[in-house]
Amino acid sequence: MPLPDPKTRHPIAGWKGTAFLKAVVDHPLVEVGDYSYYDDSRGPEHFLARCVRYHFDFIGDRLIIGKFVAIAQAAQFIMNGANHPMGGFSTYPFGMFGFENVPDFTRDGLGLRGDTVIGNDVWIGREAVIMPGVTIGDGAIIGTRAQIARDVPPYAVVVGNPGRVVKTRFPPEVVSALLEIRWWDWEPEKIARNLPLIAGADIDALRAAV
Repeated sequence: MPLPDPKTRHPIAGWKGTAFLKAVVDHPLVEVGDYSYYDDSRGPEHFLARCVRYHFDFIGDRLIIGKFVAIAQAAQFIMNGANHPMGGFSTYPFGMFGFENVPDFTRDGLGLRGDTVIGNDVWIGREAVIMPGVTIGDGAIIGTRAQIARDVPPYAVVVGNPGRVVKTRFPPEVVSALLEIRWWDWEPEKIARNLPLIAGADIDALRAAV
């Protein structure tokens, strides 16, 4: 059986609260991998407006979301535009509102942290907050309402505010094998043939998949 079209707007029959992001996201600074989805009972087509905050073109930072990422309702990706100048006495962004005689905007002055990168096969829980410039590794799980201000290792489980790693999903040798196998980069036909192995927990069988 072939895989579904990754640009399907509503991939769950009878339910319009989930969308593959490729069908609803069109922004030059947001990259989305195949089969990554957003679930929101208010309408997943509003992902950019509701979830990607302070994302200003003049800053140029990117939100990069890998393949097979699951994002729950009201998760927040805080981009670098949320930063305020902190080098002087006031943090108020005078220049954004047309005040005159304001020092020029500088990227260094705002402490920009670069792109936000979400790996492949990541699960992001409801109302989690991802701060600017964070990289979340492949296979990680971000708990409900966790606040992520630091990079997350692959296959780690992170909860709380501030977010902390509470465990790694698999032993180190299995994590290394998964990062080498990278099943999400297989051809769609190979993924379709091997879904029982991908959804299973036998690393030797997955490694031997054809």
